[in-house]
Amino acid sequence: MLKQQSHIVAPIDEALKTRALNTVAELRERGKADKEAIDKLYELIVELTESGLDFFFLEPLRRLKAGTMMMSMARMGIGSMLKGSKMVIHKVLKKLDDRSLTNILDFIEEIICEPEPA
Repeated sequence: MLKQQSHIVAPIDEALKTRALNTVAELRERGKADKEAIDKLYELIVELTESGLDFFFLEPLRRLKAGTMMMSMARMGIGSMLKGSKMVIHKVLKKLDDRSLTNILDFIEEIICEPEPA
């Protein structure tokens, strides 16, 4: 669905991609939105969020060769954003049922794409 629309892209390293796909496969196989599944999904979503925030907010500053003060201010702002996001993510995931878990796993698989050939 996403590939049929205009979209923005945030790269992730191979280790995070592998961890994400392995976590999705493991949780899909278990099929239950129990506490362990919710905890694993929470950690994965937070890690993907941190990676995206770094790319969209800090990477432009790195490319502009922003100074230490500017980078520190940006990191502080992103830290606050991440803290708020974690609270919301945790509240939402606590109410997850099995069908909703499947929908989130589908979404994660949809947003992780292989790199294009060079």
